[in-house]
Amino acid sequence: IGIKSTRVQLLQGEELVMSNRQLTTANVRNFRKLKKRRIVFKLGVTCDTPVEQLRRIPGMISRIIESTELAELDRVHFTEFGDFSYNFEVVYYMKTPDYVKYRETQQAINFAILEAFEKERIKMPFPTQTIFVNK
Repeated sequence: IGIKSTRVQLLQGEELVMSNRQLTTANVRNFRKLKKRRIVFKLGVTCDTPVEQLRRIPGMISRIIESTELAELDRVHFTEFGDFSYNFEVVYYMKTPDYVKYRETQQAINFAILEAFEKERIKMPFPTQTIFVNK
């Protein structure tokens, strides 16, 4: 921190120089103070998924997250009817602020969800459109 400017080393290695005036008017996020990380993600299943399977999905995902060491479940809900899918929102907290552990945990949760869906024959959609042409 200098008289007119502040220099910050970025994660990519380069140095960011900004005027102190910019710094005093900017919103600054201090990730070192982060105690736990809130994660929100959405996932969809195909529109031909039977209602009884849709009802089981929140419980399936809840069990996966609850069995993950560093994760703390907040909620899982069927939130909307999308254009190509029935959509669910998942919210959980990481008990550590460590970014690498967050990514590793999210990856493990994603694989576990894929495995559970595969076992239950629940399909995840890809965007498609059917066009009907009348002659």
